[in-house]
Amino acid sequence: MTEATVEERDERVPGRWWTVRLDAVGRGSTAVRVTCSRPACAEQRLPTAAAGRAAAVAHFGAHLRAAAPRDGAYCACRAESCRTHLPGPGRPARTEPWRCGGPVVLAVVTDREGRWWQAMECCTRCAAATPRARTAATSRVPAPGAAERPVRVGVGVPQFSDHRAAPAGTGAPTPRSVPARRRPRQGKIAQRIVPHDLLPDALRDELIELGDLFRAYQRREQPDLAVLADLQERKARAFTAWAAVTGDDTLREEAGRAGQAAATIRFQHRQRTGDHTHGDGPAVTRLLTVPTQWEHVRSVLTHVAGHTPLPGPDARLLVLMLTLRTAHTGTGNLVGQDVDALGLTDPQSLVEELTGCGWLSLPGTAGDLLASRPENPTPITIPSLVPPEDGTGPFTFGRKTRPKLSGWAQRVVTDKKLRKARASAATRLLALTLAAHTDATGRLGPDSQGITLDTLTTRVPVGPAELQPLTDHLTAADWLTDPTLTDTHLTGHLTERVLPLTCPLL
Repeated sequence: MTEATVEERDERVPGRWWTVRLDAVGRGSTAVRVTCSRPACAEQRLPTAAAGRAAAVAHFGAHLRAAAPRDGAYCACRAESCRTHLPGPGRPARTEPWRCGGPVVLAVVTDREGRWWQAMECCTRCAAATPRARTAATSRVPAPGAAERPVRVGVGVPQFSDHRAAPAGTGAPTPRSVPARRRPRQGKIAQRIVPHDLLPDALRDELIELGDLFRAYQRREQPDLAVLADLQERKARAFTAWAAVTGDDTLREEAGRAGQAAATIRFQHRQRTGDHTHGDGPAVTRLLTVPTQWEHVRSVLTHVAGHTPLPGPDARLLVLMLTLRTAHTGTGNLVGQDVDALGLTDPQSLVEELTGCGWLSLPGTAGDLLASRPENPTPITIPSLVPPEDGTGPFTFGRKTRPKLSGWAQRVVTDKKLRKARASAATRLLALTLAAHTDATGRLGPDSQGITLDTLTTRVPVGPAELQPLTDHLTAADWLTDPTLTDTHLTGHLTERVLPLTCPLL
């Protein structure tokens, strides 16, 4: 490519790229929202998915009618790490640079499930190389001396971020609406300055626009995880392209973090809305909805396994429940029925042993604790959990998360069928351990490979030979199905009724 050709391309305006999305408003509602990636377009809320899809299609069609492809634009997909311009992982390296060609078109790509619609301004060669792309319109080179038809901007017509509405009382766009020569903008994204001389121009414009969109998202009154996941995915692609241009490894690391964030946010969105279209599991509304809460659950189980002052499953279960009650400040309130519900063999003697060794502090006797009622709870203190002067402690979650974790554990150990079966403390500890070590579909262990016996005997203080009766008890209580216990692993699947209590491994 000659220097003149490069210089001519750099003078051209970047191709436009936009997406219209259809998403659920929230759990338990049939309402949907229609959003457009162009900043000038406001969000729409519709009562049903059918009405939302019709509105999304109409909005997208209005964009296509309002945005004829410009012959002076170069391909928008250059900033998207597309398969032609920037070969990615797993794609064969090109022996020669990709050369765009043909007139500029508006290429349309739609989701097979009808949840999003994308359009981009690119050349015919790039449109042909893009999977599932269809050409909606083709640019026309104006005849010599012919005036370019102005873009009409008015009420009800979608506007692009590079267009401005005409001043009141005039029928024409402002002179800056389609500049003949752009002055390079300088922007900021992720605490990084986007260089004004970064090439290609489309990459620089994408980074600047993404920075603006992230800042606009931070000003939103209500979070929208679907929008945030889209932004993180775009950031991952843009930073990958930026790293390829500059050779900066820190940009590639930032792209990797953005990709991981997008996957986590998308997973959270599916958990909150019950949308499992992209997964194989059933739609599950979990008691603990945030992946960080699941990590906190596992951190508490690990801590208690190494800090229980007395042997045996009864002591382990009581220490776990008291730890969750006092984890934030080392202090909390307890009533007799909280202890009675755990199915301990001799709760009074156990409480006396815990106070006798100094692990637990009570204002009265163990008998007073067991006799206390909800209207007059007993204050308890666990000295080892009282934060030191520097405020550090064994756990990183805050005071709002603690009751959620405690409520989750209480729901597991007081499960109706476990109570009816008079399940032992060891059985309830195993139920807690299994609930915290599944995949999203309820299969035990990471990647459905099962849980190692090492993990089980660390969390449940029993010998390997005692695990088989415990798994039989959970199977009889409709908690576990198809269990297989080998010399190294326990495999199986939690039943559908207890999936809301699970904390999947990510």
